[in-house]
Amino acid sequence: MTETTRRNRLAATKFGAWLARPLASFHLVVTIATLLTVLGLVMVLSASSVEAYVDGGSAYSLFIQQAMFAAIGAVLFYLALRISLRRLRQWSFPLFAISVLALLLVLIPGIGSEVQGARRWFFLGPVSVQPSEIVKVTLVVWGAHLLASRRSEQAGLKDILVPLVPAGLLVCLLVVLEPNLSTTIALGIVLAALLWFGGLPVRLFVTIAISGMIAAGILALSAGYRSDRMRAFFNPGDDPQGINYQARQALYSLADGGIWGRGLGQSRAKWQYLPNAHNDFIFAIIGEELGFLGCALVLGLFALFVYTGLRIASRSVDPFLRLLTATATTWITGQALINIGYVVNLLPVTGLQLPLVSAGGSSLAITLFMFGIIANAARHEPEAISALQAGQDGRFSRLLRLPKPEVYSPAKADAARARSAAAKAKAAEQRARAERAKADRARAALPQGRRGQSESGRRRVPESRGTSSLRATRAWEPSYPINHARDRGRSR
Repeated sequence: MTETTRRNRLAATKFGAWLARPLASFHLVVTIATLLTVLGLVMVLSASSVEAYVDGGSAYSLFIQQAMFAAIGAVLFYLALRISLRRLRQWSFPLFAISVLALLLVLIPGIGSEVQGARRWFFLGPVSVQPSEIVKVTLVVWGAHLLASRRSEQAGLKDILVPLVPAGLLVCLLVVLEPNLSTTIALGIVLAALLWFGGLPVRLFVTIAISGMIAAGILALSAGYRSDRMRAFFNPGDDPQGINYQARQALYSLADGGIWGRGLGQSRAKWQYLPNAHNDFIFAIIGEELGFLGCALVLGLFALFVYTGLRIASRSVDPFLRLLTATATTWITGQALINIGYVVNLLPVTGLQLPLVSAGGSSLAITLFMFGIIANAARHEPEAISALQAGQDGRFSRLLRLPKPEVYSPAKADAARARSAAAKAKAAEQRARAERAKADRARAALPQGRRGQSESGRRRVPESRGTSSLRATRAWEPSYPINHARDRGRSR
């Protein structure tokens, strides 16, 4: 055994021992979010400096805006760490309803702002808010709460699909009207992940997935700019200075970077050769300046995030946390793969951003909030709860003064579901009583003759006399009322 092999095995053993620690998942989520955010800030500064200087005379204007939203996202990350899961579930539907209302308001002229033919933003002073980014998180949280509650009650297929699928389709429709096909695709990923992890049968899931892809194809061909992107993807050699210009320049940037890259800040494509270099195509700038190693670093961080998210989902005992973490991991990773896929010309250009890396204030802040919720879920792993209850908080938790996580108790969850079912049954009984009282009042308002006809028509089968059910079940017993006892006959 060579010395290099021995060192590699020793490093793997140490890393495995570190992964076995109770709070390893929590530290991994925090580390991944920090590294991707820092990398994104550096690359946004490099990729946007030329365009920002041409537009406003300052090379730092877009970077300052991105840094401001990163600070807002850090605050949201901290709040997501401190929020109670019980309160998060209680607020899930009101927050989702508010986000849907915001999607409706942004479509109204005078309330929502239109930029480049799309009405997607609210401008609140120097800050712009995109409701379609917020609705991703609210749909994830509310969908996980809904499916976790009904899955525990062993609900049927209808309870899985309704009202989740109609609400998801409504949100997708509102986002399409902006128009914003890229965010619609992200919402479709969220909805599909919720249905998959929620236990939808494979056949029905495949049917819904195929229907969604057909709908996405129809939408992609329905508008001029979207159909141009599809033609550019299927005909990469046509119109190199027109519809294929952006995709070809992205490939040139990746090829120019090579293995080691040209060096940080040394990109040529950012000198207005590659449109949207700081936003949709920032991965091409990473490949040009940092080379193949920089691209491998980004892919490695997202691969580590997939492992961490699924690890948290598999270790969680709370069904809500399992659904929430698995769905959020699928959404963020799927969006990253779509962005990288169209930069390297494996997919049509959709406009989806690279999470935490591309320029985009609302997307950065909301994604950091989602990372904070995932980190909060990591602190609710059974081993992590035991360690934190025993006082093994670690320096980071003590520095942030994070509260102790709540212990998930299946008995308490069953009791809560029983109380909910009892409340529903009581409400149904009250509604039935109200309907009977309403019917009695309606009969009382009728004239005396019609009231007797109504009562005689309603009472078709007479009640049996006494407590014996044997006499009431005799075949020769008449089913109409008899006024005299001698007309009944006598039993021998």
